[in-house]
Amino acid sequence: MVKMKLVKWVPLILAVVLLGFIGHGSHASFTPVDNYLIACGSSKNVTFLGHTFVPDLVQSSISLKSQGNSIVATSNSSAPFAVYQSARVFPGTASYKFGIEQEGRHWVRLYFYPLPDSGHNLTSASMTVITENFVLLNNFSFKNYNGSYMFKEYAINVTSDSLTVTFIPSNNSVAFINAIEVVSVPDELIPDQALALSPSGPFSGLSEFALETVYRLNMGGPLLTAENDTLGRTWENDEKYLHVNSSAVSVSVSPATIQYRAAATPQIGPNWVYATAQTMGNSNVANSNFNITWVFPVDPNFTYFVRYHFCDIMSVSMNTLVFNLYINSDLAFGSLDLSTLTGYLAAPYYKDFVSNSSADTDTLTISVGPDTRADFINALLNGLEIMKINNEARSLDGISPVETLLVSQPSKKNKMGIIIGSVVGASAALVFISLCYCFLVARRSKTPQQGSTWLPLPLYGNSQTMTKMSTTSQKSGTASCISLASSNLGRLFMFQEIMDATNKFDESLLLGVGGFGRVYKGTLEDGTKVAVKRGNPRSEQGLAEFRTEIEMLSKLRHRHLVSLIGYCDERSEMILVYEYMANGPLRSHLYGTDLPPLSWKQRLEICIGAARGLHYLHTGAAQSIIHRDVKTTNILLDENFVAKVADFGLSKAGPAIDQTHVSTAVKGSFGYLDPEYFRRQQLTEKSDVYSFGVVLMEVLCTRPALNPVLPREQVNIAEWAMSWQKKGMLDQIMDSNLAGKVNPTSLKKFGETAEKCLAEHGVDRPSMGDVLWNLEYALQLEETSSALTEPEDNSTNHIPGIPLTPLEPFDNSLSMIDGVNSGTDADAEDAATSAVFSQLVNPRGR
Repeated sequence: MVKMKLVKWVPLILAVVLLGFIGHGSHASFTPVDNYLIACGSSKNVTFLGHTFVPDLVQSSISLKSQGNSIVATSNSSAPFAVYQSARVFPGTASYKFGIEQEGRHWVRLYFYPLPDSGHNLTSASMTVITENFVLLNNFSFKNYNGSYMFKEYAINVTSDSLTVTFIPSNNSVAFINAIEVVSVPDELIPDQALALSPSGPFSGLSEFALETVYRLNMGGPLLTAENDTLGRTWENDEKYLHVNSSAVSVSVSPATIQYRAAATPQIGPNWVYATAQTMGNSNVANSNFNITWVFPVDPNFTYFVRYHFCDIMSVSMNTLVFNLYINSDLAFGSLDLSTLTGYLAAPYYKDFVSNSSADTDTLTISVGPDTRADFINALLNGLEIMKINNEARSLDGISPVETLLVSQPSKKNKMGIIIGSVVGASAALVFISLCYCFLVARRSKTPQQGSTWLPLPLYGNSQTMTKMSTTSQKSGTASCISLASSNLGRLFMFQEIMDATNKFDESLLLGVGGFGRVYKGTLEDGTKVAVKRGNPRSEQGLAEFRTEIEMLSKLRHRHLVSLIGYCDERSEMILVYEYMANGPLRSHLYGTDLPPLSWKQRLEICIGAARGLHYLHTGAAQSIIHRDVKTTNILLDENFVAKVADFGLSKAGPAIDQTHVSTAVKGSFGYLDPEYFRRQQLTEKSDVYSFGVVLMEVLCTRPALNPVLPREQVNIAEWAMSWQKKGMLDQIMDSNLAGKVNPTSLKKFGETAEKCLAEHGVDRPSMGDVLWNLEYALQLEETSSALTEPEDNSTNHIPGIPLTPLEPFDNSLSMIDGVNSGTDADAEDAATSAVFSQLVNPRGR
């Protein structure tokens, strides 16, 4: 197969080589206003891929500032390309400042090669690279890099008359750079908006973000370099990323046949990209539903801009090629008909999306597959671009914001002055803090405790003593305790801010009542809507759960976990502030209210979202987190019905690597409790899986987990639904609103998933990752209900015909704490609504 493809490419490869000599052929010309190609440390011009790089100190519109003298390093033999034959080495922080004539997107391209004869060990050098607003590289070192040289490409929106690129040595090392490009980009290349997935909706404001090119592929074609692209881009071949090589066959036409219409321009992609494609390996197989899939390793902590490039170079008539696009397990675009969208054959077209990596692995999966309703069963993809979007810290590498990295390194002359100034400043600060302490102590002694029976959380203390507070008898009124503020656990709200946000706890803003206290809707000064949970002094839940909730949520950030904004512990109050979830708890959309019923697809998407959140808890750190109170009132829905898991007051750090379980007293809600955990008091992640199985049945049947007024065999939903599932008659007990609206194969997969979750013994239950894949497959079956049939292998958890590797937990350094005390919870499920900690929203309050 590979040899045949290589033979097929020979004419194309020759044409590409020829194009390097005769120019850019059919490409429309683009002349960048700003066009800096800099050979750092070089004394002469350097030619690379048809472009000329000039020395870094010959242009008046470029300035170099360096702490200490920079060092020039050169090599004529070992460098892989001419552009890497010189470098400038910086012992201290250094900056290149480029004059910008035209604001807008610019390529910032960086070339690195650790020259061996530079006078420094550049291979072990560690450095950080930033612009005024973004972190490009953070503590990068070739010691940890799998390659001899490195090329990085970024797209940065410049909004001033200059752009500064700063190199910062780290770990007492040096920084270096071989070459830099700063080049204008056409305005239309990267839009301000794209379609986001999971949840689906517009993603606006892309112009405010920096992007890093991670992958740029020429599907089914050879390598294209800057010589063959008017914007100087490099397009590599896609074969090494194909999940199954035999699933794709490359096709090609002459680049001259490509007709650029309104949908795309040569700047979006060169005609050499659109002239080749990967298509389905065999379009006449018995199972015509397989997809062509590419798998890309990515950093799971970032969001990605994904651009598909299409050009129908295989059809002989209009409207015959119709296919679907997928990103991870999400249907990105269904029934794509290129000829209808462009009005022509062989006309380039592209689609933009924003997506995260897979919820279970550190990969991004791209697929195209046939729409089986079409007459011509096939699919194709011509090109693909994947670009990383900066995170909230405005970083493309790690979580350190620019402000913490852009720190000038003092010279030796100034060190003594800085030391003296630091001592004087520290002394003054110490005096000031002492005065503030005396003032606050005096003020607190005058503040009435409003009859509260709780011990106050003082403003100062030792972080090692907080857990002692949870075990010290509160009856005595003596205990060591700390300030939560000292642990960097989120925003510390003043009580007056909370009063203002909730209009003095106006009852008209009451969202619900839970076991910990009452929940109010609030609005912060900046207009942010929040949910404010005010602890009830008479509640059985107290400081330990309060602390656990804060510690857990302050260290967890995931799109399917409710975010903790901050807390207030002033005036003996225990108040938690969360993001506002406009559509409340899942339970309120299932029964007990007048809200419209959810569709089957909505229910699947909600279950998938909750499963993603739980899977992240189980696998997002070296030591997992067990939620311990999974139920429909702890799955909240935002304004777009995106599900987020809430209530971490009972959460527990999972077993260590050398352990199988955590021995602890039983806590949770009856009806959802894992029977094995209840009997043996041994907690595992599979306890959450059991509880989630109850949730699945509750979603399907729209009735409480426990209902004592029903006949005995129907009281427990898990036992009742399982009896119907084993008879294959789950459709007889599902919500009547779903009758005739559910694809039987989707329902079957859903029922099988719930059945596995509800297995008597934990060892027989799937992981949350497996549950997630099965639910996503059930959703895919529902979305393609008119064409898909149930495969013979019921264990299939993915797109038919494409075997997926087992899920591996991704590494994410989260520090875990064990802040939950032993205890028992003997309340019934209905009563548990008010007895289980941190009930964000209760239907009684809606």
